[in-house]
Amino acid sequence: MNNVKIVEVGPRDGLQNESKFIPTELKAKFIKNLHLAGLKNIEVTSFVSPRAVPQMSDADKVCSSIDLKKFNASVLIPNLKGMELSKVHNFNEVCVFTTTSEAFANKNTKCSLSDSYDRIESIFKNVKEGQKVRGYLSTVFGCPYEGEISLDKVLYGTEKLFSLGCYEVALGDTTGIGTPDKVQKILAKIKESFDLSKIAMHFHDTFGMGLLNVHSSYEEGIRVFDSSAGGLGGCPYAKGASGNLSTEDLCYYLNGLDIKTSVDLVKLVEASREIFKFLGKPSISKVNQYIVRTHDL
Repeated sequence: MNNVKIVEVGPRDGLQNESKFIPTELKAKFIKNLHLAGLKNIEVTSFVSPRAVPQMSDADKVCSSIDLKKFNASVLIPNLKGMELSKVHNFNEVCVFTTTSEAFANKNTKCSLSDSYDRIESIFKNVKEGQKVRGYLSTVFGCPYEGEISLDKVLYGTEKLFSLGCYEVALGDTTGIGTPDKVQKILAKIKESFDLSKIAMHFHDTFGMGLLNVHSSYEEGIRVFDSSAGGLGGCPYAKGASGNLSTEDLCYYLNGLDIKTSVDLVKLVEASREIFKFLGKPSISKVNQYIVRTHDL
């Protein structure tokens, strides 16, 4: 199985940590251009409390500004209120999240791990017919508050999300501390109990290990990867975590394996240029930087 699914998380995970509020129109244009660049799976926003994540305070307006039926659009939801908003906008896919770490759960969602699973269960009880649910399990490679995370906690969280009804679980390297060796050890254990075709990897590139971790994951059999255009991203609850693995770098890597991604790299770079200009910073993606230099963008 050589087909790879890319889940573009730039509009949500990529932007949520930015303190400078990005206008709704610019966010909507970003999403539209990501689709035009060839991306088929895009997480467009999060129906989270604006007090918790101010950047997502216009989520409802963003969703009303784009045609969500043109691609596989998903939205992150923390609770039943978010679930109801997902129905208003007719999302066919929603994303829920939890963590391996009790301390991170308290910081991120202001509740215990047990409570976070109760919230997810209540969301499943209100899923509309045909609506799919994707699960995020964060701090798989380590927690900024608890440190090293045991494999037992990773296995428990993965099992819990599948048992609740998630069709796919993304294992998150929230602070970007993962290494290829850790990836191999975790996935060797994961595939003893789970179908790897239902597992995704969500890497941050804090220490420049993102692509190496993708390679290790691919060698183990993973074929679903989350990434963010230009390497936008970070985590409000993980100090020091840098951007996500960049979609440009991921696509360049996959192209090197002769895997067709349907993504036009130049259009992909163009999609995030206005965002970076507005934020007043360059992309951390090497491929993005190269294309900017060689195409006078």
